[in-house]
Amino acid sequence: MKGLRALLAAGTLALAACAPANASGATFAAPAAERVAEEASGLRTAYFAGGCFWGVEAVFSHVKGVKSAVSGYHGGNAATANYAQVSAGFSQHAETVKIVYDPKLVRYDQLLRLFFSVIADPTLKDRQGPDVGAHYRAALIPVSAEQRAVATAYLAQMKASGVWQRPIVTGIEPARRFYPAEEYHQDFALKNPQHGYIRRWDAPKVAALKAMYPALYSERFQPG
Repeated sequence: MKGLRALLAAGTLALAACAPANASGATFAAPAAERVAEEASGLRTAYFAGGCFWGVEAVFSHVKGVKSAVSGYHGGNAATANYAQVSAGFSQHAETVKIVYDPKLVRYDQLLRLFFSVIADPTLKDRQGPDVGAHYRAALIPVSAEQRAVATAYLAQMKASGVWQRPIVTGIEPARRFYPAEEYHQDFALKNPQHGYIRRWDAPKVAALKAMYPALYSERFQPG
């Protein structure tokens, strides 16, 4: 779907990351992971592709233990790591968010549970919510052997859980270079709380995080 045009900071007009709302969203009580992540102390990095990066970033920016969340592109090359080409479908990139987190406060397996509870529908292929195209695919991108083992086990657990009525199609992608998105995409929900897309699609995700996982919710927005 083509991006709508949104009025951005400094009075500039640019393509918005996400399409107009025209479909229903949903949240699920994803099961707690049976395979608990065992991570050493110190900050860790994780990547999640889950549709429009505005919402992925907004949710993770309200998770306790997440120190930063940055919107960007993953899966393609440097030449196509820009919104014009990604949104037009001329790249292999997916809109992706890089998060830095403290495993003492929130583990990788907990991040997976949050991701599939309030951010991404794992039964949708090459789309999320109202946004359609391979660049809106949901994918897990582990950057360590431990993350890969936990992600693999959790996807298998999800498939056997019966929580989702349709087949789980979210996959694991090999980690490649991450390219931060244009500045106007960063902290978009924080900067544009009254934007129609944010109010319809992303604010409810943050509200669901607070309602479903209050122990992991932080009122403070962690900027990228």
